[in-house]
Amino acid sequence: MFNKLVLILNCGSSSLKFSVVSSDNYTTKLSGIVEFLNLSQIRFFWKIKKKEYVRVINKSKSYDYALNYILTKILKEESKIFNNIACVGHRVVHGGVNLNKSVLITQEIIKLITDACSFAPLHNPINLLGIKASHAVLPHLKEKNVAVFDTSFHSSIPKFAYLYAIPYKFYKKFGIRKYGAHGISCQYSVCRSSELLQIELTSLNIIICHLGGGASVSVVKNGVCVDTSMGLTPLEGLIMGTRSGDIDPSVIFFMNKQLNLSISTINNILINKSGLLGLSGVSSDFRNLESEYNSNIRIKLAIDMFCYRLSKYISGYMSVVKGKLHGIVFTGGIGENSSLVRSIVISKLAFLNFKLNSDINMLMKSGKEGFINIKNTFPILVIPANEELIIAKESFSEIN
Repeated sequence: MFNKLVLILNCGSSSLKFSVVSSDNYTTKLSGIVEFLNLSQIRFFWKIKKKEYVRVINKSKSYDYALNYILTKILKEESKIFNNIACVGHRVVHGGVNLNKSVLITQEIIKLITDACSFAPLHNPINLLGIKASHAVLPHLKEKNVAVFDTSFHSSIPKFAYLYAIPYKFYKKFGIRKYGAHGISCQYSVCRSSELLQIELTSLNIIICHLGGGASVSVVKNGVCVDTSMGLTPLEGLIMGTRSGDIDPSVIFFMNKQLNLSISTINNILINKSGLLGLSGVSSDFRNLESEYNSNIRIKLAIDMFCYRLSKYISGYMSVVKGKLHGIVFTGGIGENSSLVRSIVISKLAFLNFKLNSDINMLMKSGKEGFINIKNTFPILVIPANEELIIAKESFSEIN
């Protein structure tokens, strides 16, 4: 007999994760990922119990196609799972001005998520596709869809840290301020760090580096977020796969006036053609770059810049907790798997008593979790992201 289950849709800009989790002990009944969306190949990978399945389609397919395949093929073929789904939990990147906690999805909530698309143009429209697809395929659960927001975790950031130094009216009238992202991942890292470090959540001071196609760093003081690198949108902060991160705003004016590029063209360049892709000229996928670090000058430059900016943020955030830090967490696809990035970044922080155990660091990948620091130095943890667990807990909480 199956307990009630939650279907989780984590619709990202370059991948789509899905899973089904039990309500009793949060065990995963089914999980999978769709990769390389909108490129020349789409890959479905899913796991049920101990069986793994792969389907590769050598054609570009839409996000709608991927969602429909998950809901009508993969899930429906597992009738015991499909028939026991009690609710659907959706990761939504940006809650905008009005949504800062998990909510049941109504037409009003859909409108507010739509209004927030300008804050997360790469993500919110895709998150809405997931909501639309689940409503269509699971109409009996239409009133049991839950939105869990990445921005919620950062709602504790103080005003002096989230405001921009522009006329105050733009904040009051239009909500222009820092909102952050990757909050669901950060929430899991905080909970898991508390357990691994054996420190009460309300006393925990950590810096979380969520490094993937999108990348951010957040500082947590006494268990709550007090600053983060992403801003009004997920474009600010660290260098990312295709996003520039921090940039002098005058660059935009220069490109517009001197190069005669339209604002929409510049926006597309900064979001889709910059970052590791723009610097390397090769790829936005870190897996394609890391192996050529020592043989390709442009790739080495891109990775060195990525690590340099991250180390600056970490050292700056040390001042936020006044040096009373309990550890650094690496999470996300790059954070969990790239021993190279961890090694370069931590080497730049040696003056703060951060030191890696090189052997353990090399082995820490592919879902492994643990400490990678040398004894009697600041704890450095690798924690695989588990946004799905947080979404499951939040979803069950909302419907109950």
